[in-house]
Amino acid sequence: MLSKQEHQLLTQTGPGTPCGELFRRYWQPVALSEELPLGGFPIPIEIMGEELVLFRDEQNRVGLLDLHCSHRAADLSYGRVEDGGLRCIYHGWLYDVNGRCLETPAEPEGSNLKLTIRHPAYPCQEAGGAIFAYMGPGEPPLLPNYGPLGAPEENRVATKYLQECNYLQALEGNEDPVHVRFLHRFLPTENGKKLLEEHIQGVSPDYRNATNGYTLSEARSEETDFGVWNNGRPDFVLPSLCLTGGGPQPHGDGYMLYWRVPIDDVRHWLFILAYRKSGAIEPSHRHGWSRGIVGPDYVAYRTKANRYLQDREEQRTGTFTGMGAEFPAQDACVNEGAGRIQDRTKEHLGAADHVIAASRKLMLRSIRMVQEGLEPPGVIRDPDVNREDPLFLKRNAAPVGANA
Repeated sequence: MLSKQEHQLLTQTGPGTPCGELFRRYWQPVALSEELPLGGFPIPIEIMGEELVLFRDEQNRVGLLDLHCSHRAADLSYGRVEDGGLRCIYHGWLYDVNGRCLETPAEPEGSNLKLTIRHPAYPCQEAGGAIFAYMGPGEPPLLPNYGPLGAPEENRVATKYLQECNYLQALEGNEDPVHVRFLHRFLPTENGKKLLEEHIQGVSPDYRNATNGYTLSEARSEETDFGVWNNGRPDFVLPSLCLTGGGPQPHGDGYMLYWRVPIDDVRHWLFILAYRKSGAIEPSHRHGWSRGIVGPDYVAYRTKANRYLQDREEQRTGTFTGMGAEFPAQDACVNEGAGRIQDRTKEHLGAADHVIAASRKLMLRSIRMVQEGLEPPGVIRDPDVNREDPLFLKRNAAPVGANA
């Protein structure tokens, strides 16, 4: 159970909040590359309570600026991409990707007003089919060399889903080691077995057997420089990532990153960045991940408003939930069903929740480090650390105990 103060610390990520300051020490995905093609239009986005505009200039450089013009606060997402930057439609002020004001057309000849303007802007870079931004102070750290970010385009897939709840409860849902053999289970029926064959990554243990699929006596968490490992494999990664093995294809040999980025305190984006080491991902499977679950606006077809299209007959004969064979809708149901911000002062954690407890302790300690002016764990500045996938460098690993 968390105290009310700890709960607020971990769930609030807006500007100036302690957890928001922690999040801003890391690169965060803010959009998919496919949302911002060369020659495309600016798009308004909200990240951690900040209203922003994302655009790509004629030189293919990506800029992330404060949404409101520094002149008289017009919405820059309606602007024109031209002349090396983004031009406001109100009075024609022009900004480049670094927030420099290039032109103030209404000013008299010889005016130096444009030289005094520095519009709020955040550095960006692209990798793995996503656009990342650093929204913190000082020199940005290195973007971690995670497998999906460096894989060839044909070996990876990137998508995102809108989630109508606070980021933390969904992140902890990913960390939860037991829910898989309940929530994501296919039933041992003719229909259930057929679905399982079509979705080989599914699970079908006997959920009534407490030792089948998850052995509590083996439960052990260990803390590393980057997060918390569960039984010897990466699980939680600072500040809001969870790793699952396999990759986006049956018998895959890569992995998937579930990267949760707050929009505000009651909504977040789930970015899924996945790859296969040994070869290209089959087009049919790529399509299933990128468009089989969400529409063009990245909102899932199964939502709380339509009760996740739950089919009670399917629940009786095919899947444990009756919400289809794909996992994200099942996860969304329990994460969003806990409320827009889950009240953790009322929860009762058990022994199997050791990863969740350990992750919270690490996050709270990391928040305190930032408050004390220190750099939090998982921020990479050493190129040697980043030469290979840092998720598998368990430097300074120290066990934190099964019930930490």
